[in-house]
Amino acid sequence: MLDSKIPSGPLAQKWTDYKGHVKLVNPANKRKLEVIVVGTGLAGASAAASLGELGYKVKAFCFQDSPRRAHSIAAQGGINAAKNYQNDGDSVFRLFYDTVKGGDYRAREANVHRLAEVSVNIIDQCVAQGVPFARDYGGLLNNRSFGGTQVQRTFYAAGQTGQQLLIGAYQAMERQVALGNVQQFTRHEMLDVVIIDGKARGIICRNLVTGELERHFGHAVLLCTGGYGNVFYLSTNAMGSNVTAAWKAHKKGAFFGNPCFTQIHPTCIPVSGDHQSKLTLMSESLRNDGRIWVPKQKGDKRKPNDIPEEERDYYLERRYPAFGNLVPRDVASRAAKERCDAGYGVGTTGQAVYLDFKYNLINKYGKAEANKQGIQNPDLDTLIRLGKEVVKEEYGNLFDMYEKITGENPYEVPMRIYPAVHYTMGGLWVDYELMTTVKGLYALGEANFSDHGANRLGASALMQGLADGYFVIPYTIGNYLADDIATKPIPTDHPAFVAAEKEVADRISTLMNVKGKQTVESFHKRLGKIMWEKCGMARNENGLKEAITEIRELKKEFWSDVRIPGSVNEMNPELDKAGRVADFIELGELMCLDALNRNESCGGHFREESQTEEGEALRNDAGFSYVAAWEFKAEHDWNLHKEELSFEVAKPTQRSYK
Repeated sequence: MLDSKIPSGPLAQKWTDYKGHVKLVNPANKRKLEVIVVGTGLAGASAAASLGELGYKVKAFCFQDSPRRAHSIAAQGGINAAKNYQNDGDSVFRLFYDTVKGGDYRAREANVHRLAEVSVNIIDQCVAQGVPFARDYGGLLNNRSFGGTQVQRTFYAAGQTGQQLLIGAYQAMERQVALGNVQQFTRHEMLDVVIIDGKARGIICRNLVTGELERHFGHAVLLCTGGYGNVFYLSTNAMGSNVTAAWKAHKKGAFFGNPCFTQIHPTCIPVSGDHQSKLTLMSESLRNDGRIWVPKQKGDKRKPNDIPEEERDYYLERRYPAFGNLVPRDVASRAAKERCDAGYGVGTTGQAVYLDFKYNLINKYGKAEANKQGIQNPDLDTLIRLGKEVVKEEYGNLFDMYEKITGENPYEVPMRIYPAVHYTMGGLWVDYELMTTVKGLYALGEANFSDHGANRLGASALMQGLADGYFVIPYTIGNYLADDIATKPIPTDHPAFVAAEKEVADRISTLMNVKGKQTVESFHKRLGKIMWEKCGMARNENGLKEAITEIRELKKEFWSDVRIPGSVNEMNPELDKAGRVADFIELGELMCLDALNRNESCGGHFREESQTEEGEALRNDAGFSYVAAWEFKAEHDWNLHKEELSFEVAKPTQRSYK
């Protein structure tokens, strides 16, 4: 039943051959076709800009007050591309291989290779748009290291790469808005997809300012709505990030792929108390210049600067000498958890490790600057001062952010970090063309499952979002719409639109009429606690079964005792949040079901029953080398479909970063 539509032929030729034989829509016909884009982050803004440029009539929707507030803006460290400017051995193949290996051999080879191929074009596109990437002394684009690789391929703009890339995509989209090719709808949230004769033909959305429901037709619908990390309540995602659009599509027939594959990021500011509603990420790029350690002595309460070098355990360098502090995120996160669980954690909670910059501040940057300036035999204070100036240019805003949040100066005191939920590799199942199991319904960027397997390498999220929007969907959507050029716009008084709107209105009415005693926030917190404790960094059979039971009970309680103030036909953020949390509760159950079914460890999915003697993830390729694509049947009832993964080039091996 699952047709991934992977082109035949050698891996390195698939995308080229596909583009050479794909159906096209001529410019005059493009003007007759309407495309809906939901979400205006990197994937959505780049897709809307590209499709508008091609001549399609595009409607772009976002729930924020401006596309520039999309969560893509929060990405800090960089974007990968196989340019090999460093001449350090990088290539398209190596980027492809690192990505497949980093994802623990649970990604589709053809998609990953295409991503590596188009990565080189993304940088050129963004430079042409004026994105201010960092440059070296000679004016050439600079690179830095990220986890899971032994080359420098990450392009960056200080610690605000996502913001700069989003501004580039946003400006490209706004140009199309000004030309009349893209119509922009801010403060609109998609609450259902309209399906006519088996094809996605539009959406129902709610105007978040007036509360009105609206119907919008499109020959195709693109979901570019990001990930579902907020199912855990505490995550690095913006608080508005949600799964609602993808979940509505799932309940209308779009299969959900690998929902249990969530990524824990190793370098986040630790939880400080129950008052917190989100967590703050410290870019993985900091591992490029920082060294991670804990005291060698359990429960050591001394200040970090009082602990001498010989009493520090640089545990990543000790356990993984080949990659050291630059192991992939899942490996670094589990290693931090293991040290803290064993009693070596630091800070008031004991749930943190140190990320220390002093060594490289002095030895890497300080000494290099002193040499440049001809300073002979500089003293320690001079080295630190010179090193600080370089680090400030590279990471200044990140260091400032850390100091504002914690009150500690990371130039002088090591940062305290701990893993936190960050990214979701799972998402709507899509084929090679990025189409879901519903015809005409596409998922791009983090909203789909396709490119990262069981663990995403750092700096690959921005790469995938822009690859999908700028370079993939303009080809693949044409292949579908070429057969639709005779289809006239369907009036929104069509029975399917009427029925879909009624379904949305009825659900909102039911929510408002519960009139219980508990806040939406309290339910979200309780769901997050269940998910983090039983489907978080480590999972086991008993915990997952308990979680499923607890989530089902929570769902019953939610629908019988939630309290939503205000009314429907007005701006009501609490009502918006209630709908999103209701969807998170249902998703949480499926995530636990998927994690229970996948009785192996791989990437970010760590089943305690499946580990090596050294505590590393132990895959079961014979039993689980497939994408789990879940079909919604009824409440608490899903049907599992399997897309078997075949590896012609990147043969699966036990991952080793030693």
